[in-house]
Amino acid sequence: MAQVFPFRAYRFNPQVAPVDRVLTQPYDKISPERQAEYYAMHPQNLIAVEKGRVFLEDSAQNNVYTRAAAKVEEWIRDHIVVQDPIPAFYAYMQEFTVPGLSERRTRRGFIAAGQLEEYSAGVVFRHEHTLSGPKADRLELLRHTRTHTGQLFMLYSDPQKRVDAVLAEAESSVAPASELTDEYGVIHRLWPIAESDRVHAIQQAMADQKLVIADGHHRYETALNYRNERRATAASRDPGASYERAMMTFVNTRGEGLVILATHRVVANVHDFSWPAVRRYLEPWFASEVFPFASDSEKSHAQEKFLTRLAATAKQRSIGAYPAAPAGQRAFYLFGLRPGADLGQLLPAVPALQRDLDVVLLHDGILEPALGITLQAATKEMNLTYEREAPAAIAAVDSGQAQVSFFLNPVDVEKVIQIATSNEVMPQKSTDFYPKLLSGITMYRIEP
Repeated sequence: MAQVFPFRAYRFNPQVAPVDRVLTQPYDKISPERQAEYYAMHPQNLIAVEKGRVFLEDSAQNNVYTRAAAKVEEWIRDHIVVQDPIPAFYAYMQEFTVPGLSERRTRRGFIAAGQLEEYSAGVVFRHEHTLSGPKADRLELLRHTRTHTGQLFMLYSDPQKRVDAVLAEAESSVAPASELTDEYGVIHRLWPIAESDRVHAIQQAMADQKLVIADGHHRYETALNYRNERRATAASRDPGASYERAMMTFVNTRGEGLVILATHRVVANVHDFSWPAVRRYLEPWFASEVFPFASDSEKSHAQEKFLTRLAATAKQRSIGAYPAAPAGQRAFYLFGLRPGADLGQLLPAVPALQRDLDVVLLHDGILEPALGITLQAATKEMNLTYEREAPAAIAAVDSGQAQVSFFLNPVDVEKVIQIATSNEVMPQKSTDFYPKLLSGITMYRIEP
């Protein structure tokens, strides 16, 4: 079902553009501060294309998109980026330490030109809704540059690990074509795979796969929209046209190293916020454990016990909380779903499949009914922001910026697959796949 093709990637020429100084994180993970750092890192840094600066004097003739297009053309002309001589798949290995742990892991995948499919075709599935703003931005960039610089992160499930075996074989046969360590300490390695037997083995193994978008929902739908624009102006339908495909990285859910991090919720600006009222609302549904502390010296011990207990009770459906409170009343709270709790009654509007998700339990069972934070408000981040690291969510409460922070365990990848392939979607920021795929490690150019 999934069609994947080798392609002639454009890659930075290491003689004039060292890969450790010119690649970036995905565009949606680049803060203004990080953007400035990338600009200062190297004159040929990908930031000028991936997420260029916007100026007040920009016009229709000179703007962030026209400058990005000019930069791509300049790079090709001056051999800053060079196209590989023959089509290839690209084995992509990432070696990393899981945040908050000392555990070292390795994640393997491969980069290919994947055939774009409508969701209705039952080949590619999403697990998140998209927003119009980011899609409009990425579409305008693609129209001007005709270049995919960022990776679409796609999941597939193959218990036999057929592709993984091919990738391991390719990795062991030759040194990587590129290797770098990014700003998060993640090691990225890349190997072209052009041998016909290996290419055929990968295509054959992928042919019966369904694909789930892990990261890149906006970019995938942008690629679909661009494809449809190009189809409308084409003289005839060509399934092999370069615009019918997009650059994707494919990772096996049954392989080692696939990590999803929790994304904690930070609540602020709730009118008439009352933590005792929230606790009274939760009492019929949740049993609570309290981890009090009377001083900052006791806080670190209580925090460690609380977070350890949260992780240990993941399979029992638990949600953590840290509310603002006067000195002497501060505490961490762990709410465990009571045995026999009727989720159909607590979450009557939620599809049965999604009731098994802690993030849905938090949004639909706590945030909206107890705090009045609707899905619309959450989407607009009116009362809700997000933190990957628990200490940052705790600090937001301590500093007075938040009224309460809620803590979640990571969602299981198999639940993501199950929900997506059932044509359902999860709440915003339900998943945080780590590490991210670097932009610019390969680039896919669409023909005029």
